[in-house]
Amino acid sequence: MLNDLDSTLEELLRRELPPNLVSPDALTPVTISFVTPDQELTRKVNLPAINLFLYDIRENLELRSNEWIVTRQSNGTAIRQRPPIRVDCSYLITVWAKDPADFQTEHRLLGEVMKALLRYPRIPAAVLQGSLSGQEPPLRALTLRPTQLQSLGEFWQAMGGRPKPAMNYTVTIAVPVHVDEKDEVPLVLDKRI
Repeated sequence: MLNDLDSTLEELLRRELPPNLVSPDALTPVTISFVTPDQELTRKVNLPAINLFLYDIRENLELRSNEWIVTRQSNGTAIRQRPPIRVDCSYLITVWAKDPADFQTEHRLLGEVMKALLRYPRIPAAVLQGSLSGQEPPLRALTLRPTQLQSLGEFWQAMGGRPKPAMNYTVTIAVPVHVDEKDEVPLVLDKRI
């Protein structure tokens, strides 16, 4: 499921970023990666690169629901099942240029990523990949919110690198953990007083 989320975000960026950045025909195509943003990143991926690092996964308690989902069937019955668990997946987005001192390229690319992601408070159905296709409710996305990290400075120190401009991006997905807990129940069709 998380790999489908990575693929979905890559597809969204490929569709929304200017073609001169992500097209294979571009002069210097930008790589989209999901690796740890440590000192080794520059050896792991082709630069320039947009890196989306999944650093936090937690249940969204605000969206927790105990109400069963009821789906009517054509045979006069209904299927009752527990709702999926809603999970927030937080990414730290950074941009890496070939020359570490080329902050203008990094800032320009990060700005393009920011514009692309801000366009969609919900991930469009057309870019959903794998198990996320057709997921209801639509995937909610929060851009430019405070990170779940206690300190970005400590994070960069732990990664062994210098601090970089970074953007937080959180997507809420539905995780169907109760797929085997379905009941077929008859529908109430008569009303007696």
